[in-house]
Amino acid sequence: MPKTVADVMTPDPVVVQPETPLQEAIQILAKRHFSGLPVVNAAGKLVGTLSETDLMWQETGVTPPAYIMLLDSVIYLENPLRHERDLHKALGQTVGEVMSTEPLTILPDQSLPQAARLMHEQKVQRLLVVDTHGQVMGVLTRGDIVREMAGSQS
Repeated sequence: MPKTVADVMTPDPVVVQPETPLQEAIQILAKRHFSGLPVVNAAGKLVGTLSETDLMWQETGVTPPAYIMLLDSVIYLENPLRHERDLHKALGQTVGEVMSTEPLTILPDQSLPQAARLMHEQKVQRLLVVDTHGQVMGVLTRGDIVREMAGSQS
């Protein structure tokens, strides 16, 4: 019988809330060698994820969107709303201002091959494991899957 996500995930992960100061979350990531954190609201429901990618805007800054001038009009060659979102991330001071709001999730009873396929297709490092009410139960990383593969072959 194939292993499930619940069999391999890291249970009870460290979480932060949208109001958490960004510097506090950065310290957690650095000290614990995490590449991301689930973000939950006061009721414990998943509302986002904070990843190293989200934090890169803090260091790199934001390039204004490309545009052309035609007569007295500005025509953006990219969506200006994307620039505004990226700028907000670059200047954010709390987790909620920087986090990604559509985290990839999986249920704990899904099979490990299903999880691995999802991670591969979506090109993500981790899946947040939630129950049917959106409560975070654990985190499944690529490393968890590789360790399981190594353990099953010995």
